[in-house]
Amino acid sequence: MKAKLTTHLSAVISAATQRQFKLHHTAPVGGGSINESSRIEDADGTRYFLKLNDARHHAMFVAEATGLTAIAATNTLRVPRPVAHGIMEGRSYLVLEYLELSSRGDARLLGEQLAALHRSTNKRFGFDQDNFIGTTAQPNKWTDDWVTFWREQRLGFQLRLAAENGHGGELQKMGAELLDALPAFFSGYTPQPSLLHGDLWGGNHAFLADGTPTIFDPAVYYGDRECDLAMTELFGGYPEIFYAAYRKAWPPDRGYAARRDLYNLYHILNHANLFGGGYTGQAEQVMSRLLASAC
Repeated sequence: MKAKLTTHLSAVISAATQRQFKLHHTAPVGGGSINESSRIEDADGTRYFLKLNDARHHAMFVAEATGLTAIAATNTLRVPRPVAHGIMEGRSYLVLEYLELSSRGDARLLGEQLAALHRSTNKRFGFDQDNFIGTTAQPNKWTDDWVTFWREQRLGFQLRLAAENGHGGELQKMGAELLDALPAFFSGYTPQPSLLHGDLWGGNHAFLADGTPTIFDPAVYYGDRECDLAMTELFGGYPEIFYAAYRKAWPPDRGYAARRDLYNLYHILNHANLFGGGYTGQAEQVMSRLLASAC
């Protein structure tokens, strides 16, 4: 790390925490593919988690800090506390509270606390600012109607982006049909705007040493709580005790299974836009099933 950046980080952390911090040691931390992550500490052993990227990605760090702050304000799930963010020497940075994480902990409590997070509601769908899903922009314009929100700012947005990326043909044809068929998936079901993590796959939760659940890397907005539940099932799923605890705390609507693919299609399309490959074919397969079920 360059000396100017080290000095700058020491100053902004000291100012933000009102405690003298002089960066003494840096150790890389694995687990992410978007940012350069490390643990930084001073001579006394005070630690913080640091994310670095190009200066042009600073908006991602601003959005992440805002999302973590929004979740923390609900007093439900534990998140790393944002400390500082900014740009220096052509790099953008985000400093977070450092948490020692484990893959094992109280999955039952995670289900209960996620249900509690979802009880933090709003009158409209969206969020105060746009943010990101991975490195893809995620629009969050406030909207009164959920179907309209999902059509325009989630599936429709990803389909338009896919067209710009050269993914046409059947993907766009079935996508247009699915957008027209969206109301069929919400017959007798009117979701309320719940505060969502927004990107709740298995890699975005962990546990503290005492088993306390923690979540991170959010893409928050107010939406149907089923979106978070659906994504927990997309890449391998969470343990059954998690789902049982969530269902006991707040049972999902009986039509959730029919909408699960609809919500996960958003993330599959995003992966197609980010990585291409087999995700385009996977998206087409999911759309085919959804269209068949909507008939």
